[in-house]
Amino acid sequence: MVQRITSQMLLQSSQANLQTSMAQLAKLQAQASSQKNISKPSDDPAGAGESMRIRADQRALTQYGTNITDGLAWLSTADDALSQATDTMQAVRDLVVQGANSGVLSASTREAIATQLDSLKAQLLSTANTKYAGRQIFAGNSDAGEAFTAAYASTAVPGSAVERRVSPTSTVRVDVDGTAAFGAGATSAFALIDNIAAELRAGTDISSRLTDVDSALSSILGEQSRVGSRYNQLETSKELNMSQAGSLESQRADVEDVDLSKVILELKSQEIAYQTALAVTSRALQPTLMSFLS
Repeated sequence: MVQRITSQMLLQSSQANLQTSMAQLAKLQAQASSQKNISKPSDDPAGAGESMRIRADQRALTQYGTNITDGLAWLSTADDALSQATDTMQAVRDLVVQGANSGVLSASTREAIATQLDSLKAQLLSTANTKYAGRQIFAGNSDAGEAFTAAYASTAVPGSAVERRVSPTSTVRVDVDGTAAFGAGATSAFALIDNIAAELRAGTDISSRLTDVDSALSSILGEQSRVGSRYNQLETSKELNMSQAGSLESQRADVEDVDLSKVILELKSQEIAYQTALAVTSRALQPTLMSFLS
């Protein structure tokens, strides 16, 4: 049986084809204008899901980058403070060596050395109360106004530490254990300097105190070494973070962004195809008397 093709059927078919062509042309024009593959999730559900995942990873990576920058600032401040503390303790050691031969020193000379030690003790205590962004770097998570009181007691919460997350699986400590660096109370480096100054004023031989000063100096240097190690860890994390950021941006561009030159070429081809379809349809479907009567 031969199916009869009417003018109305041809008109409907042509109209459907033209609308499909027009929709494709509109899509290409939108892509060329926005330079995006996906304007709404229905354009590419799988691609939209992948885009959301990539952007979530990018936001997380941005936060890790912020954490790393903050952590580097914490550790840089700590390293500077420990360097100052090392210089102070080295100056204390020099004065102890100078005052060790107390038998030949006059009372005024011993008093002068003791006064310098008092000044160095105050300087060391000030260094131990160094802050970064309003927080004590030697007091862990404590919200106290100082890491060490005037009585040399530590205000740090036992077991607390300031950490920064630098990846989904890694955190780095950015503060310093003040007690490990300076001691606390009667066994602190501050109390040690006080005792040396008092003994010097009393005319006591302080040569045996060199061992104690060296031990205090070693504690400070040990913490500075740990700070340096963690600083290097953050620098490595920073480089990895930047590398991952570049990789994620490349993935995002592959999913979201269009190849502009390719889209423009397709757009020109589609425009030609659409204009041709219009011309052919207008010639093939000439209006007849029956078209006006139907």
